[in-house]
Amino acid sequence: MKRRDFLSSFGRAALSTFALAGPGFLAPSSVGAAHRFRPIPGMQKPAGGKAKSVILLWLAGGMAHTETFDPKVVVPYEKGLDSRRVLSTFSAIPTSVDGLRISAGLERIAEVMDRGALIRTVQAPDLGPVLHTRHQYHWHTGYVPPLTVLAPHLGAWISHILSPRNDFAPPFVEIGQQFSFSGEEEVRAFFTGGFLGSAFGPLHIADPAQATASLEPPARLGRRGLQQRLDLYKKMVEMRGGEGISDYHEEALVRSVERTERLLFSPVHNAFRLGDEPAHSYEIYNTGKFGLGCLLARRLIESGSRFVEVTSEYVPFGNWDTHKNGHLRTKELKQQIDAPIAQLLLDLEKRGLLDETLVVVASEFSRVAGKNPGNTNGKEVPLTLSAPAQYGLHRHFIGAGSVALFGGGVRPGTVYGETSPEFPCEAVVNPVSVSDVHATLYHLLGIAPDFGYEVEDRPFYVTKDGKGKVISEVVA
Repeated sequence: MKRRDFLSSFGRAALSTFALAGPGFLAPSSVGAAHRFRPIPGMQKPAGGKAKSVILLWLAGGMAHTETFDPKVVVPYEKGLDSRRVLSTFSAIPTSVDGLRISAGLERIAEVMDRGALIRTVQAPDLGPVLHTRHQYHWHTGYVPPLTVLAPHLGAWISHILSPRNDFAPPFVEIGQQFSFSGEEEVRAFFTGGFLGSAFGPLHIADPAQATASLEPPARLGRRGLQQRLDLYKKMVEMRGGEGISDYHEEALVRSVERTERLLFSPVHNAFRLGDEPAHSYEIYNTGKFGLGCLLARRLIESGSRFVEVTSEYVPFGNWDTHKNGHLRTKELKQQIDAPIAQLLLDLEKRGLLDETLVVVASEFSRVAGKNPGNTNGKEVPLTLSAPAQYGLHRHFIGAGSVALFGGGVRPGTVYGETSPEFPCEAVVNPVSVSDVHATLYHLLGIAPDFGYEVEDRPFYVTKDGKGKVISEVVA
């Protein structure tokens, strides 16, 4: 078999498990991509900014802004209540920033708000009938599917542009998402290196409590067998001739395997051993998969990872997809995120890492009260409440949403934008787009929003058409 034919078929069929350390170690959807890219003439590669790494805390499913970082007047439940009067179901509490209030249930986060900034007026695009995965794809890549090229995930862009921080730590890690539900392929679609290649796709850890086990080779293979297969694969690169994938993507596969080898046989492997964390610290984070994901994210950043995403996990009608019993479910969800997020920030600060680590809390869109399902603007389909289970924020809403930023060059104690105090609490002062949020994140990392490459002879930028605008008010 010719070299390229082997690499192409091998990559498609086996690389998702050839990491040999567990499923999903590499991003198979970007393996064998045919897209070639090259620098846009005259564009200089960024040198980096104050932020050196990123932790994205993704509350998958739709975090209601008025129940978290932008509370409104609370009207208690009563039978016959018009849903348009339900703006918040939790009272507002003070924070460590004078005059700033967030939602009850986030008391620990309230204590550390002086380390961060809030953007309260993020508007999602109208994608027609709202599908979570389309909005999630858009938030993670900056582009709306379908596309003629594979759009890289934010983490892939950042890992590629700024390069790995060391030779051992995985530069891009995704924690918490299982792939065992209807629609899983749509979610897999944005967890890739895109046209940048598989070397920049994420290391996938489905369950942080099983992080170490997920990196171990199959028992029948063992470490010795793993090393033999790694050596065999690299020898195949020395073959010559044949047609198939591009040289760049061929070498990307090789780099992926080499990084696998360095990680599995280096001390960085210990970062995945959450059992080594002191008991008192472990228990603060131990609120479930998301909390332990925050702990693993901190340990990975300490070890040198560039971009870590911790997701509450998208499952239709689960987690932050609060279509039923909105108030009670949101109360439970807050208990899962409050202490871990606050402790993550405090731990990074204690270790001198918060100033150079940008921590982002975000979701694909917000929610508003009313009948479910409905349209995306929240102005129609009211509901007369007849049971407590209807009390809460249920419907998808794109008119405003909150994003919290901490550390990494953010101007602390800042609140940007204002939403209406009346239903549906949409952005009324300084609305911004997801592209603007991305431009701000990239700016903090020293990357211009119009940085990009030519892909199949067309420019492709880190923000949509290179037009994302930095929200300078939240930058220190």
